[in-house]
Amino acid sequence: MTEILIRFVVGGIVVSFFASLGDVLKPNSFAGLFGAAPSVALATLALTVFKEGPAYAQLEARSMMLGAVAFFFYAWLITWLLMRKNAPALLATSGSIVLWLGIALGLRFLIFS
Repeated sequence: MTEILIRFVVGGIVVSFFASLGDVLKPNSFAGLFGAAPSVALATLALTVFKEGPAYAQLEARSMMLGAVAFFFYAWLITWLLMRKNAPALLATSGSIVLWLGIALGLRFLIFS
């Protein structure tokens, strides 16, 4: 129960910080970008350091970075499909997840093996 409470508190503080940072920066569309993924990732890493130690948190951080690289290509493909090819959103997102998975797993085996 204590761990869940700590997750809520740390996550809330970090989310609030990044949401405030997003409001200060221009354009205001950065608010959503800074409010979600980085704050959750940092809260998770902070809790992982305390629970599992820095070595395990380092592995988790590297995995998050590889996932972010794969997500960049996923987002690029979706944008291209929606803007240039006028593909339906459900088809573009569900089909592009295969690209994300392929890049994420490919990077994992390339870097961690």
